[in-house]
Amino acid sequence: MSQPDHPTDSPAEPTAETPPATSFERLADFVALPRVSGLALSADGTRLAVSVQTLDPERRKWQSALWEVDPAGQRPPRRLTRSAPGESAPAFAPDGTLLFVSARPDPAAGPDAGDPEAALWALPPGGGEARPVVTRRGGVGGFAVAADSGEVVVVASAVPGAGDAAEDEARRKARKDAGVSAILHEAYPVRYWDADLGPAVPHLFWAGALPAEAGAGETPEPVELRDLTPDAGPPVGAGESVTLSPDGTQALRHEQVPDGPAGRRTRLVLLETATGESRALVDDPLADVYSGSFSPDGASVVCVRETTTTYAEPPDYTLLLVETATGRARELTGGFDRWPSAPQFSADGTAVYFLADEDGRHALFRVEVDGGAPVRLTTDGAYSDLRVARDGSALYALRSAYDEPPAPVRLDPRATGQHPDPLPAPGAVGPLPGTLTEVRTTAADGAEVQSWLVLPEGASAEDPAPLLLWIHGGPLMSWNSWSWRWCPWVLAARGYAVLLPNPALSQGFGQDFVRRGWGEWGGAPYTDLMAAVDAALERPDLDAERTAAMGGSFGGYMANWVATQTARFRAIVTHASLWDLDSFVGTTDAAYYWEREWGDPLAVPKRYEQNSPHRFADAIRTPMLVIHGDKDYRVPIGEALRLWYDLQKRGVPSRFLYFPDENHWVLTPGNATVWYETVIAFLAEHVLGEEWQRPELL
Repeated sequence: MSQPDHPTDSPAEPTAETPPATSFERLADFVALPRVSGLALSADGTRLAVSVQTLDPERRKWQSALWEVDPAGQRPPRRLTRSAPGESAPAFAPDGTLLFVSARPDPAAGPDAGDPEAALWALPPGGGEARPVVTRRGGVGGFAVAADSGEVVVVASAVPGAGDAAEDEARRKARKDAGVSAILHEAYPVRYWDADLGPAVPHLFWAGALPAEAGAGETPEPVELRDLTPDAGPPVGAGESVTLSPDGTQALRHEQVPDGPAGRRTRLVLLETATGESRALVDDPLADVYSGSFSPDGASVVCVRETTTTYAEPPDYTLLLVETATGRARELTGGFDRWPSAPQFSADGTAVYFLADEDGRHALFRVEVDGGAPVRLTTDGAYSDLRVARDGSALYALRSAYDEPPAPVRLDPRATGQHPDPLPAPGAVGPLPGTLTEVRTTAADGAEVQSWLVLPEGASAEDPAPLLLWIHGGPLMSWNSWSWRWCPWVLAARGYAVLLPNPALSQGFGQDFVRRGWGEWGGAPYTDLMAAVDAALERPDLDAERTAAMGGSFGGYMANWVATQTARFRAIVTHASLWDLDSFVGTTDAAYYWEREWGDPLAVPKRYEQNSPHRFADAIRTPMLVIHGDKDYRVPIGEALRLWYDLQKRGVPSRFLYFPDENHWVLTPGNATVWYETVIAFLAEHVLGEEWQRPELL
């Protein structure tokens, strides 16, 4: 049920001053820790809003609520919203109204309103009651607000062929009444991560200026939605991302278009919001173009260009500066051997800020529009959700690292070497059960391999800790930030050291470092991992006789590969893993992407034959725990079923933790808890030599 949205300072809520005492020793405490995400900054720079997830009273799901954080760091945080469905995606309108998406019920709706769907809500600047301002059958999936005019565009789904909202609702009802769930596809793809595409697809709707709050006894004016993308059709519609120019006259979206048989690529499209007329602003047949952001005057756009991968080359990234009137573009980061993302203009439009992985960190950079090399502004940590104060006085972002969960910080727009203190906000985790350090080693080909190492309290030469190798997913990513799903401190609290290496294919170490593993996942990525383990085990406080390896997604692939190549580990945990590369490439949700790297398995089978773990199953001797969710469309469940069968028929000691209703990740509190419980019990059995303890709820 919905509750009033009066901002309050509630001592019962989690705050930075009252962290849990034993956050990692008991899984119930760990799962209950508040989790901060999202960041919104008001136009006048005096208010920040974050989304905070906490457990619901039944401890069955995480609920999100919006909290206000003082940008100056003087006032304590205060809760702004409260409802059972939760609130997300906060953004401020120019007048200070806080907009957000929620599926909470409308207090003014009648008893026959039916189940509420996600809508756009508005909380007045002075607090009080939030009200729904944009609703649509099928729900609101997202929105954008113009920084100057306050006009709004929403993302919502529409059934193909429906001319207006009434016809859309009628078609949805007809399917439901007829008991039809079937979807007819005529173009690839058909799924994405954990979602079935169609029959409804995203459209962009112009909502304009939102109505003023109704007075007592008055009925609020309904918002008339105008479809800006009436021709959007299957399989992906108009996409789910939109950005408005400051004056609201133009909108940017990235649009998927066909790229050869069964392939897709992304181009940047500019919309005139008054007419709905659109044109491709950047349409590059050799790249995906996305993440567009307007300059303060609306005359330019900055965006990311990601080159299309090939059998020989991994992707490369750069930033483009594009004139909106002419489409003329030029590179901003030419020669920069890192992968820029999330670009935004400075307040005066003379520079662009962006984020990029750099040596095991996710750093903030600034590059001048007139030219010059990018300048790194931050030291340690991983930054996200960057917000630029409109007066140019400050930047705000969320920062995390392996020893600090996400928290809002204030940054200087130009200073280098920054690592500011976090602003007071929910989300503190209390003392960590150990310490974080770095390990570096040199691979056989001379490349340096960087790793993070979490050491438990009490590890020493007299009492060395068992070592867990954790292998990251991607594969084009790196270990650099806090993770709730793969939190090494949960294992450190149980006496394990956790090694988090960044082997070949990891980003943030240069293009050549990625090339070392391109199409050869069983080569340099594997030898880099073993080199990192060897280097860590030179420490006297680690026990070389008690080791295990774990990984998810690509990390699961590598865990499987490790199992076929060495018996040095006592146990291996593989989550959402690739086992038969031919089968995976043909059934994943974006097969064309992976086939660019691996080639057509019928025409160019070499890489499949040399790098698919299933071909070497007879070599496995190490006990394995297989984990997979049935709703995982990125790595379909068939990979785990085949792996499990191959292990069982060979007599390899193994267990299979199966989640019928989870996807590539494990997203519900109960299932996340049994995930950790099962992993901990499996490791205790095989690494520590303890008796197997089946988790109570399994």
